[in-house]
Amino acid sequence: MARLRRISANILDIFGCHYFRWFLACTFISSMARNGYAVACTWILVADGGSSAVAAFIAIISLTELLVSPIAGWICDRFDRRGVFIAADSIRMLTVALLTVTNVEWAIWLSAIVFAACDRAALTTSQAMIPSLGRHLPSNTSNSICFFSMQAGSLTAAGLVGIFLSMSWETAAFGAISAAFLLSAICMLAVTNVSAVARSATSSPPISLRIERQFIRLGSIFALLYGAGTLVSILAASFVADELSGGALEFGGLESAWSVGSILGAILLIPLAAFARRPSLLIIILAFTAVLFASLRWSGLPASLLIFAGVGTLYNLGRVAIEVTLQATVPHSALGRAKGTFHCAGVALGLALFLVITLSVDRFSPSTVFMLYGALLLTAAIFLAAYRPDGGKAG
Repeated sequence: MARLRRISANILDIFGCHYFRWFLACTFISSMARNGYAVACTWILVADGGSSAVAAFIAIISLTELLVSPIAGWICDRFDRRGVFIAADSIRMLTVALLTVTNVEWAIWLSAIVFAACDRAALTTSQAMIPSLGRHLPSNTSNSICFFSMQAGSLTAAGLVGIFLSMSWETAAFGAISAAFLLSAICMLAVTNVSAVARSATSSPPISLRIERQFIRLGSIFALLYGAGTLVSILAASFVADELSGGALEFGGLESAWSVGSILGAILLIPLAAFARRPSLLIIILAFTAVLFASLRWSGLPASLLIFAGVGTLYNLGRVAIEVTLQATVPHSALGRAKGTFHCAGVALGLALFLVITLSVDRFSPSTVFMLYGALLLTAAIFLAAYRPDGGKAG
């Protein structure tokens, strides 16, 4: 009961802090807009150009993020983070607004380059602002609530944009997405109580980022989890169609199961606060994700829904735990470059998986690929359990 009272008090604290409320609103709306853009573009490309057009879209975004992530991290640490976010959202608003005039394939591909670059800058800066804006809460609570807002925005976008597209209102969908980015920027303007720590990068050179063993270990786990999410994005549709003999309804159910699991994972770290910074938690997450991926080989549709919900839960729980640990071990003025480095590693692994899947599409079924990646995760979990940067002390 005492723990429940503490959790309730922490949640109530959020509503007593107006600038953090605005930040959460900004996070929700921005996430809704960015996921809406991805859903709308993917659907239009599938209808006009098939799966090859979608593959090109994903490749363009991934390559852009790989190149931009280090730059976005440096900008985040060197300039006012609130201003960077507002600028990125404003550019995304204009980019999406142009698609209301034309939405042909080449226009979407060009927009993907600008969008991905601004998207990486916006995400890096907003997540780097969490420690200062959420300093009135425990770090696990503030990060969990922010990730919950992001996932709830993504889930809302999938439903709303789906309705627009089902009625062939592509122009209206892009117009609504553009308006959401404008509203997100306005909400960020209302976040006025950014601490001196968040603004200090403009007045003094940022602290150098130290690449130590613990940092490499944490980055490796982030990349492996990012790869798991990428694998789901690439193979979920094929898994439903080829192995479950399902259609759009079943695929929508699978995507919903992943989203619901992701939302649960975002808030699960609040009751697990005592384990937030323990290395064993991340190792357990890798191991259980490996088991769930392997079990897809022998699962029907109902079981697959539960498995994807479980993977989504573990995925986001791991990401929030990594975020909490990173903020506790890296100086605040170096968070942007740290997150840029992590994201580079994750995108690089994602591109490698994309290449392998493209080359082996006729050799392995989706469940086999999931099982092979599960074997990689399990091997990594065993290695990381034996290799501790702290000299073998329990975390």
